[in-house]
Amino acid sequence: MSQHFLLSKAARSLSLSAVARMSEGEAREAFTAIRWAETAGKPFCPRCGCASVYAYASRRIYKCQGCKHQFTITSGTIFASRKLPVRDILLAIAIFVNGAKGHSALQLSRDLNVQYKTAFVLAHKIREAIASEGVSKVGGNGKPVEIDGAYFGGYIKPANWREHRRDRRLARNQNGKRRCVVVMRERRGKTLPFICRTEDQAVPEIKDRVAAGSVVYADEAGGWEPLHARYLTKRINHKEAYSDGEACTNQAESFFSRIRRAEIGTHHHIAGPYLAAYADEMSWREDNRRTSNGELYLMAANAAVKHPTSKQWKGYWQRRVIREAAE
Repeated sequence: MSQHFLLSKAARSLSLSAVARMSEGEAREAFTAIRWAETAGKPFCPRCGCASVYAYASRRIYKCQGCKHQFTITSGTIFASRKLPVRDILLAIAIFVNGAKGHSALQLSRDLNVQYKTAFVLAHKIREAIASEGVSKVGGNGKPVEIDGAYFGGYIKPANWREHRRDRRLARNQNGKRRCVVVMRERRGKTLPFICRTEDQAVPEIKDRVAAGSVVYADEAGGWEPLHARYLTKRINHKEAYSDGEACTNQAESFFSRIRRAEIGTHHHIAGPYLAAYADEMSWREDNRRTSNGELYLMAANAAVKHPTSKQWKGYWQRRVIREAAE
């Protein structure tokens, strides 16, 4: 039996201890080399692109000689206006990519010795950055695409006494918080998830994101019937088999296995307004499951320095305080 990739030496190309032992100066040099890789680590203005910049001797900032804009090594990135040391940011990225099934904000807060709020926002910034590297369409030219859906959230705790319990499968006994994650996974390609209320509502989005000419594989759920009109669609009845030699959705199920394990064993609750972020994270992990942790670290860091300042996560907790005070 062959060895699993994650158990092999090839999977380990980055040591967390090496990142943790960095001085702040070394961390800044590493961050600079990643951010301005195209100019061999030489800074240029994020506003006008001018390469004529100079560093202040008394403060760790740069100034553009063209537009006079002052900036730091994190200005214009998703880590803009950060308060954490650069070493802690790089360490957070390394810890984040090392988790095969994700890394919880609570555990990250303990690893970095920061507040839970800080770790929560930092992890979501990394998720937003790596999600931006994904694709907008899959399939085309006869490529096989597996489609499936799974439901998350909306858990109703059963009553203590049996006579007081309700049938939680019925719509009238649900709380309306349940959401469906629909995944479109191209075999030997990328994984593209999105969120909707039911599988039936997913068909228009699938038609937008799965290119014409694809071969679609799905289960026997009634919501997928309209796909036959646009794609060559092959179905598998899971009551009879998981694969019949013609059709299967095993790779889509593999994605859901990863996100379920992340929910049960790591995060415990991933539903609600953040479900899409966790789904995008797990699709990134699933697509790069045969990539070493050193490469994952560089991929995530590159995505973070290229991503503009987050409109959702910059000042997230401050906006919540203002909003709660107004209410």
